[in-house]
Amino acid sequence: MSIPRMSVTRLFVLLALLLGATTARAQEPIKIGAIEILSGPNAKYGSAIRQGFDLALEEVNRAGGVRGRPLELAYEDSAGSKEQAINAARQLIGRAKVALILGPTLSTEMFAVGPIANQRGVPIVGTSTTAIGITDIGPFVFRTSLPEADVIPVTLRAARDGLGVKRVAVLYGRDDAFTKSAYDVMKAALEKLGIEVVATETFGAKDADFSAQLTKVKSLAPDAVVVSALADAGAGILLAKKALGFPESVRFIGGNGMNSPTVLSIAGPAADGLLVGSPWFVGKEDALNVAFIKAYREKYGADPDQFAAQAYDTLKIVAAALAAAPDLTGDAIRQALQNVKIEGVTGSFAFDPSRSPAIASGVLVLEARGGKFAILK
Repeated sequence: MSIPRMSVTRLFVLLALLLGATTARAQEPIKIGAIEILSGPNAKYGSAIRQGFDLALEEVNRAGGVRGRPLELAYEDSAGSKEQAINAARQLIGRAKVALILGPTLSTEMFAVGPIANQRGVPIVGTSTTAIGITDIGPFVFRTSLPEADVIPVTLRAARDGLGVKRVAVLYGRDDAFTKSAYDVMKAALEKLGIEVVATETFGAKDADFSAQLTKVKSLAPDAVVVSALADAGAGILLAKKALGFPESVRFIGGNGMNSPTVLSIAGPAADGLLVGSPWFVGKEDALNVAFIKAYREKYGADPDQFAAQAYDTLKIVAAALAAAPDLTGDAIRQALQNVKIEGVTGSFAFDPSRSPAIASGVLVLEARGGKFAILK
């Protein structure tokens, strides 16, 4: 019995359509989202993070993508606003249907956005959210940045043991979740290390004049001033201490927000002697880091900072999890993230059971000199 010619033709057309549909699905990008500060005063953080993401994304897609599909990254600008970050999360989850969200930039934003992603079962991974309590938001909330609780005590111990710091004043931003959380860590670490606190002063997010607080601090002759501030305020504090004639022997010790080239470029010579702790440094000479810095310089014409490095590693971590997950549902991705282990430019990485970095070794104490950071010796 022969099949009529028309039936054979229709069969081939149907097979071609099915094959085409299958091929199209195979090439459809896997879309993830990113909420970062890309405009406004704190865009210096978000822009560095975006550059780290984009460099890693190029490398992942050049190597074949994920699950045989290209990886696509949709950005939303939070501009540092909790409300805008919330709207961005709703856009990415509800309309863009992303599999996962990267960011947001600040801990204050994560406390607003994290509950939304967690409720919707969409994994969200912060690369710069170091405040206490971030991953307590829920099981879909991860972070790749070392919490301040792992970094600040190392910096303060180095100041005590290496520089003889015994008496300090503390200055912190009182109306930001990140700077307030870092202050809490500083307070506990100073007490544990037996370092005397002679004064505690605060400032607001919109403050630009720090002379009153620093005049009081200077009169108490501390060995160091411990500062929890974002970059612009941190640089302003350094400029003010220079104008007030603080002795060079009085060190200023910053939290994670002051670990930024922006602080050095704004403050200039006033930043000399600043100490910060960091999980990464441009001068690390291992092969992965050297290759990353070379590629970053070729693409952007500048050196990466800590935030770009952490973002670069995070995109690689997320790609590994997406590849390993049995499917691309939120719960499958969440479980795959929990099991990821990679070697990155910031070192060996895995998540602990609470979804923060499991490995806290390798924290470096950096000193600012001549517009650059170097490892404190």
